[in-house]
Amino acid sequence: MDLNLDPRSESFRKRVREFVQERLIPLESDRSNYDEHENIAPALLKALREEAKAQGLWCLQLPESVGGQGLPFTGMVACYEEMNRSIFGPVVFNSAAPDDGNMMVMCKVATPAQKEWWLEPVIRGECQSSFAMTEPGEGAGSDPGMTKTRAERVGNDRWRITGRKWFITGAGESKRFIVMARTSDDPRKGLTAFLFRDTDPGWHIMRRIPIMGPEEHGGHCELQFDGLEVPDENVLMGVGDGLKMTQIRLGPARLTHCMRWGGLGRRCLEIALDRAETRSAFGQKLADKESVQMMLGEAAMQLDIGRMLTMRAAWKLDQGDFARKEISTAKIVVADALHRAADTALQLLGAKGYSRDTVVEWIYRYARQARLVDGASEVHRMVIANFLRREAGGFFAWGHHG
Repeated sequence: MDLNLDPRSESFRKRVREFVQERLIPLESDRSNYDEHENIAPALLKALREEAKAQGLWCLQLPESVGGQGLPFTGMVACYEEMNRSIFGPVVFNSAAPDDGNMMVMCKVATPAQKEWWLEPVIRGECQSSFAMTEPGEGAGSDPGMTKTRAERVGNDRWRITGRKWFITGAGESKRFIVMARTSDDPRKGLTAFLFRDTDPGWHIMRRIPIMGPEEHGGHCELQFDGLEVPDENVLMGVGDGLKMTQIRLGPARLTHCMRWGGLGRRCLEIALDRAETRSAFGQKLADKESVQMMLGEAAMQLDIGRMLTMRAAWKLDQGDFARKEISTAKIVVADALHRAADTALQLLGAKGYSRDTVVEWIYRYARQARLVDGASEVHRMVIANFLRREAGGFFAWGHHG
């Protein structure tokens, strides 16, 4: 078992770490560097993105043929973790959700024409993109099969889309969209993915949904589709391939969440440990108190377990495996580990942790969504249980098998 990174990935990891440490973390303590929704201010982001591009740290997750750096998933684990030691990190390197997941799936399945008008501007950082799947009420959530939004044939070459979506990340700023709609009632082949631009008529943003945590640029929006017409050439993959497309997109995208969350958790522990080593109470340093050591040790252990599970899933993806049960396992554990790390740091900082003097409270609020996004933890436990029932003893096989 060799957990050493390949030399190229290790080189990128070091360079990302240096950029984050020197350029991004110092910016977090100045409130003028934030926008109104608690993310990095757009003008500052634009300048930092140019720096990242100039240093060759742009789109690490994409093939070199489209302007990325072509890192394997195992290399992405280490670099994404380093990126998100800063709350401003991933978006600076164009490796933030949902753009990274959208770009990765478009690289794999889009036609050359679709790549030209939809994907290339997103890769260049000229615009954001959104993936419109989840719906209010009885519609799609963790189960895309519950999609209510419909696409109906118009003439010989178009589709008309009607329905409602919500919690669509980045939609307030996005110029490129993927929308999931029902084209038949077939349980496996009933969904289709459609591409459209923000300027296309027949849809609008109803509201930017207020949330408890800090927001990505463009927020989380509720969208109404009241007759958006999409031509056949803007169907992604084929009619009825929507469920297959979501599986191709969501597996790696879930894992990139885990990679980033590991970085946020590490940052919390760095802040907590610094506090414990410098603060004394009742005649003893906090770090020398057994109860504090238990808290720090448990949080560090859970984070490290999550990192190992994330790396295992990444290794499987690099072997060409879908790694579904490995990704589900990592998603559950890392989401819990992030929340524990943030909670531990906040507790050890006391009132300062509850204030905005550090990024801990930002991460704490952000962390709570981790157990919900890209499939609730309960759904992933169900996935794992189904693998256990189906594979029996093979569930615990080593290496490439199982």
